[in-house]
Amino acid sequence: MSTTHKLQIVFWLLLLGFLAWDFNTSDPVNVRNEPPLVAAGSGQASSGGHCSMAQ
Repeated sequence: MSTTHKLQIVFWLLLLGFLAWDFNTSDPVNVRNEPPLVAAGSGQASSGGHCSMAQ
């Protein structure tokens, strides 16, 4: 087995381990509790803008 193949196996095992850890420790995403992207005429303020906007 070549060194490249071993590194590929290590990479995928680490990636899968990280994803499993992240999935188990993160809070579930509530997709119904997100702010509207466009609030045209609804009376709500549109707050779903770019992440780096100053608040």
